[in-house]
Amino acid sequence: VQLQASGGGLVQAGGSLRLSCAASGGTLSSRTVGWFRQAPGKERDFLASISWSGGATYYADSVKGRFTISRDNVKNTVYLQMNSLQPEDTAVYYCAAKRRYESGVYYSVSSYNYWGQGTQVTVSS
Repeated sequence: VQLQASGGGLVQAGGSLRLSCAASGGTLSSRTVGWFRQAPGKERDFLASISWSGGATYYADSVKGRFTISRDNVKNTVYLQMNSLQPEDTAVYYCAAKRRYESGVYYSVSSYNYWGQGTQVTVSS
């Protein structure tokens, strides 16, 4: 499965963006999907994940209450709604997917098998 992340851009502090992770060559509906971000010179950090069943979502403390992950199985797309953005949210944002019907650890980069190319989010103060 190939993943395409989009929706990034430049936004002022306090603003919102919605990122999309669209899949081709396979379905996302049977996969746990996660969002990560990586700022220059830093490690890639977990942000949010949604289980393949859609019944469970998890968030990093840094984004809890501001970001919401959701999925649309008809469109084969997972979204990340980001509100109250701050300059420290500036990074390249990546979506990733696990193998079909795989559960387990959801917050580790190494737990995901498929990655999108990333989309830049820049928040100005």
